[in-house]
Amino acid sequence: MREVDVIGVRVEMPTNQPIVLLREVAGERYLPIWIGAVEATAIAFAQQGVVPPRPLTHDLMRDVLEATGQTLSEVQITEVKDGVFYAALIFGSGAEVSARPSDSIALALRTGSRIVVSEEVLDEAGLAVPVEQEDEVERFREFLDHVSPEDFEAGGPAH
Repeated sequence: MREVDVIGVRVEMPTNQPIVLLREVAGERYLPIWIGAVEATAIAFAQQGVVPPRPLTHDLMRDVLEATGQTLSEVQITEVKDGVFYAALIFGSGAEVSARPSDSIALALRTGSRIVVSEEVLDEAGLAVPVEQEDEVERFREFLDHVSPEDFEAGGPAH
């Protein structure tokens, strides 16, 4: 398993489908995962520190974990089959729960849990970005600094 950082979310054109972009902490591969609009908003809210007036689903999940004394140790993105990504929530108690990567990432950002991706997933779906292309990634990061959660209102099926 390789640890990744969440670079951010954006809308892929021309399909208008949101994606979350992950990057290897110790490597040069990026992993784009197509997600639903609701999950894109949840991830963007967490990254921007937006606190809604009432808890959203991922905030509620975090609050339930805290209230029951559970901790989320890590999120594992374990496999990709026919373009669909799969993940698991790994709890401090050792329990594992299957989950969508988008929900898992949104919860990990709220709990400060690490996110890891299997080597097989990175080999199959990861994109190597050589150092000379980092300026394009920097432009993407700049875009992320100016995007708002409302930009993700339209969307399709979540992965």
